[in-house]
Amino acid sequence: MAKEKQPHWSDILKRRLANTKKDERSEEEKKAEETELFTKYYTEWKEGGDKDKSYKTIPRFYYRLPAEDEVLLQKLREESRAVFLQRKSRELLDNEELQNLWFLLDKHQVPPVSGEEAMISYEAYLQVGEQAGPKCSKFFTARVYAKLLHSDPYGRISIMQFFNYVMRKVWLHQTRIGLSLYDVAGQGHLRESDLENYILELIPTLPQLDGLEKSFYSFYVCTAVRKFFFFLDPLRTGKIKIQDILACSFLDDLLELRDEELSKESQESNWFSAPSALRVYGQYLNLDKDHNGMLSKEELSRYGTATLTSVFLDRVFQECLTYDGEMDYKTYLDFVLALENRKEPAALQYIFKLLDMENRGYLNVFSLNFFFRAIQEQMKVHGQEQVTFQDVKDEIYDMVKPKDPYKITLQDLVNSCQGDTVTSILIDLNGFWTYENREVLVASDNDGSSSTADLDDN
Repeated sequence: MAKEKQPHWSDILKRRLANTKKDERSEEEKKAEETELFTKYYTEWKEGGDKDKSYKTIPRFYYRLPAEDEVLLQKLREESRAVFLQRKSRELLDNEELQNLWFLLDKHQVPPVSGEEAMISYEAYLQVGEQAGPKCSKFFTARVYAKLLHSDPYGRISIMQFFNYVMRKVWLHQTRIGLSLYDVAGQGHLRESDLENYILELIPTLPQLDGLEKSFYSFYVCTAVRKFFFFLDPLRTGKIKIQDILACSFLDDLLELRDEELSKESQESNWFSAPSALRVYGQYLNLDKDHNGMLSKEELSRYGTATLTSVFLDRVFQECLTYDGEMDYKTYLDFVLALENRKEPAALQYIFKLLDMENRGYLNVFSLNFFFRAIQEQMKVHGQEQVTFQDVKDEIYDMVKPKDPYKITLQDLVNSCQGDTVTSILIDLNGFWTYENREVLVASDNDGSSSTADLDDN
């Protein structure tokens, strides 16, 4: 049977166009219909005809906080948050459940032992997850296992590493809940007063602080809180995120004071320890010669080795918060934190602001010369050999390698990893002397080490 020939597409199109009913309306009628339709749809849109539909598809993302005079709403919000935090707290593993988890992991260890560590395979890991209960389910995932998997030839993970991972997670959630209880605003951040209350109530739980007199508590709290705010609130907003507190190491350092056998060296290097807090406060009292509880520029000039330049100290009192030209303990703490941590970006930001006299956001040759001139004057007073600014300027630019060859920004200092050296050269005679004699000092250290080694050999 012969195949019927299909009509060409152009023929089909012509036929359809011929059959289409011709619009015989005038241009005025078409224009009137267009206006009518536009008016109809515009009126519907204006009156919110589709409002209900769009509201159903877009979720609510903003909830207004209760005003100060809305006492009932504030109380309701506080109670809701308290209930929420209690529920979250109940979801965490308690000590008994952690002990049970350790028992199950130990029971399902898979030989051979790697070094001294017991190991567990993925199959045994899943079995433990099934037996450990619903609270543990989030820890027994392929992602967690892969995260802890290193170089074991049998594809196993360390039981101790996994258990430490669980403990760390539980601790983080417990701490977050504990901090959130002090978050009065309920916005995920703590104000200075909130963190002060948290640390004040934490003191009795830290054995290393048992020896502190209660009269010193307020000074200790101020000392501790200042470190959090100096490094975690660089814009000085007066609040820090709870997430940032958990992410930094400061809380670990603070809670390290629970260890009753903490070494003397660890205490001295820990800003939050009793010896460290007493050291800083004792220095403040020693500087306060007129015993008025405040520091004048002359009193602060004896800080450390008493070699900070007068030009730098002038800038400190110009930029920092003072009361009738004198510095209180809180402002002094910022000063100490900046000078004792010159490698840290927050400390460099503090010092850079003082060096940037015209607030341009960069240091130029004039700025460097202005501050170094004070170093040259101190050298002259002490009878030291003069060093030309040109040599120092060239060394500074070589160290920093700024993007703009004529301007040094804060970011340039941070990126160079030489910010502490540069700032020391410009503000502290002792810092400049240490830099100038670095080769001699290194050689002396090496000679001392060699002598010690010789003595040990003998």
